[in-house]
Amino acid sequence: MHDIALWLALASLAAWLYLLAGRGGFWRCTEILAGVDREPSRWPDVVAVIPARNEAELIGTCLASLARQDYPAGFSVVLVDDNSYDETSSAARGAWPESGLDIVSGAALAKDWTGKLWALNQGVARAAEIDPEAEFIWFTDADIEHDPDILSRLVAKAECDGRDLVSTMVLLNCRAFWERLLIPAFVFFFQKLYPFSWVNDPRNAMAAAAGGSLLIRRTALARIGGVNAIRNELIDDCALARAVKRDGDIWLGLTDSSRSLRPYETLSEIWSMVTRTAFHQLGYSGLMLIGAVLAMVLIYLAPVGVILAWPLHGDPWALGVSTAAFLAMTIAYAPGLQLYGHGAARGVLLPVAALCYTAMTMDSARRHWLGRGGSWKSRFHAPGG
Repeated sequence: MHDIALWLALASLAAWLYLLAGRGGFWRCTEILAGVDREPSRWPDVVAVIPARNEAELIGTCLASLARQDYPAGFSVVLVDDNSYDETSSAARGAWPESGLDIVSGAALAKDWTGKLWALNQGVARAAEIDPEAEFIWFTDADIEHDPDILSRLVAKAECDGRDLVSTMVLLNCRAFWERLLIPAFVFFFQKLYPFSWVNDPRNAMAAAAGGSLLIRRTALARIGGVNAIRNELIDDCALARAVKRDGDIWLGLTDSSRSLRPYETLSEIWSMVTRTAFHQLGYSGLMLIGAVLAMVLIYLAPVGVILAWPLHGDPWALGVSTAAFLAMTIAYAPGLQLYGHGAARGVLLPVAALCYTAMTMDSARRHWLGRGGSWKSRFHAPGG
């Protein structure tokens, strides 16, 4: 048994050395949208497009933050009420000043479209009518609150760095027990999957985006065929980034100037969020699922298992190597924890979070095979449709 323990420990440590040194420094959390240190030669007009389905509770705070934007050029807002059956439109009207907000009553969901993208498509069409000269579209979700200078930061980054798409991963809620356990890990895993420095390197094919706050140049959107080009994508933000990066440059980073208002206070709420797209991320492949589960076990659970099994295998080398792997894990996780105001000591819980996300991924596959995958806000989206 001690041979197995040693080989598991060595494999895990090798994986962590690669992640620390060879995965674009994803864990450092250095790709951050800072303040405007360089101003563009001119500030172009922007239209924000917000898809909203049953967001009466949160839309007011979102719109109030958009109304406070200190952007120095033309700025309009289009809200697409995506067949809400609550008071989303009424809440929006009550939260916005007298002018500057255009509310579109969304049409019934078209065939072969996902709900959010169908709403965005209608919003883009309306944006072209209200400000045909606007050079940027800002896609932002109805459950996001922004600081007053965030739009200026986004546009300055796009204009000064010549980016066709700039997006930020907003700060997620992290107050309840399950949020504290799982949300920083969610961000960590996303950064590991899509190292932001690789995404932001024009020479690297890696592409990703975060749909909560995404600024796109209108000419770039037209070049890829508009929202229609990705109309049936479940992970729409990353699909959009891939399409744009084929012939342009993109940028993805972190920010604490945009915050999600949506709480995920229970395990079931986070579970539903993840299982909606986890198996889609793996291409609905059983082999990819097996590989992903084995990788999660090796990277996150094996070090803990070898340490706890010390009385059984009694191998000091296995104990030492697995301890080194566990320390590497906590070092890598520390910057992400700091982003959410947590101490590095919480890094010891990363294997628990990894176990939860592994179970969610497996359940995502199960739901897909049972014909119950891709469900969100009372809508079901089958693969490719």
